[in-house]
Amino acid sequence: MMHGASVISLVIVILAAFLTPILLHRLKMNFMPVVVAEIIVGLIIGKSGFDLVSQDTWLETLSMLGFIFLMFLSGLEIDFSAFAGDKKKEKLPSGKDAPNTFMVSSIIFAGIFVLSLLLSYLFVLVGLIDNAFLMTLIISTISLGVVVPTLKDAQIMKTNIGQIILLVAVIADLVTMVLLAVFASIYGNGDSNTWLLLILFGAGVVFFFIGKVFKHRSFIETMSKGTIQLDMRAIFTLIMVLVAISETIGAENILGAFLAGVLVSLLSPNKEMVHKLDSFGYGFLIPIFFVMVGVDLDIWALFEDPNILLLIPFLLIALLISKIIPILYLKRWYDMKTTLASGFLLTSTLSLVIAAATVGERMEIITSEVSGALILVAVITSIVTPIFFKKLFPKHKNVHKKMKVAFIGANQLSLPVTRELNPDLYETTIFHTQQDKIDKQIAESLFEIKEINDFRVETLKEQHAFDVDLIVVATGDEERNAEISLFAKEEQVNRIIASVASPEWGAKLKENDIDVFSTLLSTKTMLRALIEAPGVMKILTNQETMLYQINFNNAKYDQILLRNFPFTGDVIFVRIFRGKDSIVPHGDTDLKLGDRLIVTGSREYVNELKQELELRS
Repeated sequence: MMHGASVISLVIVILAAFLTPILLHRLKMNFMPVVVAEIIVGLIIGKSGFDLVSQDTWLETLSMLGFIFLMFLSGLEIDFSAFAGDKKKEKLPSGKDAPNTFMVSSIIFAGIFVLSLLLSYLFVLVGLIDNAFLMTLIISTISLGVVVPTLKDAQIMKTNIGQIILLVAVIADLVTMVLLAVFASIYGNGDSNTWLLLILFGAGVVFFFIGKVFKHRSFIETMSKGTIQLDMRAIFTLIMVLVAISETIGAENILGAFLAGVLVSLLSPNKEMVHKLDSFGYGFLIPIFFVMVGVDLDIWALFEDPNILLLIPFLLIALLISKIIPILYLKRWYDMKTTLASGFLLTSTLSLVIAAATVGERMEIITSEVSGALILVAVITSIVTPIFFKKLFPKHKNVHKKMKVAFIGANQLSLPVTRELNPDLYETTIFHTQQDKIDKQIAESLFEIKEINDFRVETLKEQHAFDVDLIVVATGDEERNAEISLFAKEEQVNRIIASVASPEWGAKLKENDIDVFSTLLSTKTMLRALIEAPGVMKILTNQETMLYQINFNNAKYDQILLRNFPFTGDVIFVRIFRGKDSIVPHGDTDLKLGDRLIVTGSREYVNELKQELELRS
């Protein structure tokens, strides 16, 4: 009988998780995060509603695994390249220079944390809560799971204000998770064994270096395909080992899972791997966890205690105050609407509040009623604050910016290409040394060349040669080309093309995601194409039917099927490159952010399509 009840409850929860996003879509409730809807559905089928689900080992185990995997993905979401600060100066619509994102984000979070600490002691003085440390973590936390999709939807993820909001949330995620582990270590068994956390972080460092060593080994890539999927096995092993170490030293298992996610993020996984992890987590385990959060939450019990009824509105007010006041620091660069909208979005809390409430309840520091109130407030903020953000934030204007391209070295190969690039799409600058300038008279009449004393990286940096979107390095000296290209990579230039002929330099640059070309290789490839496929060469060289690449960056058309694509005109989709995959497009092929689209058609229409699809959020 118990076995039957177990299976029935599991089926009900899985059905609820499956039907929730479908209902959201049908009811056009796009403003609500799916995870919040899953909690609400859990309320309906759980203790607060029809009480259709009974707790058992199956659900408890799967729910715990979902919680662990959620913390892993929270760590994986952290993009550490944001901590590098701004490499390029950006002008704001107000005319002011954009602030340094890392510095501003750190100041804002410091304000949030200090204010959260003061508000927590106020809660203790009033008698609404007993532990100021736990309440500080709850008030100061921010939900990356709400912030990231909202920024993407508003198409401001890559803007200065979007990066500041994102980085504040990232810092909050990191700090509150580490402090939650310290909290669990101090208050868990009454023994202060915080120093044991060093064992966990030491193990993390060891695993990181092991990952660095094996990441680029050819046999790893070979064994990560088909039925072996070695990369996925390695990640799940890492999660379980770090979770086991966490529990062994007396810390919470979620810290080990979070650390595993951080380590994988630091190792820069490819998009395909991240997609597989997201699919598994958000497609199976995590929905079960969120539905079970709602199932276990007894809303009616909250109304029996007057203190709980006071705690809910006061906590909502505290969350708003702790975010709105520090975010006013942005008024130095942004208008009031933008600033307030950012504050509202940062008020959203979810995963870490649930984590903190779960930990606090398990250690009997807070009651199940208080835990329920904290989760309810987190759900309310996740629904309400993104709506306020969308209402307040100024509409993002879809203005296409020209791609800045720098050519390092003027020669018979690079100079003609600058004339061929569409001036409506590309802004080109040629850097060349004065003494080596070829045919100076002709060059000055046809090309604008920026003269420099030498090709040293210091000289090029002084001339802002690396403040571009794409750099082509063709100085005539392949060793110098390689040096400049690797430095450009450190300067975070989006794309780099270098002229090298030797296989050794070519292999090294390709390892760093730098594209290479050489006159010999180009000549051989063209001659072979003329012999084997003359028709293809006509397409490549004909101005009206040549092939073009469009980088798909506009989130507005993400996941749209080609048959439903709203643009019609003289263009054909020839091929779609997605990560390492090459896809032959059909009507049922969906476009995804990051795709590289190879198209052919009239130049005028292709330029129009390029402006629309390459628009970055």
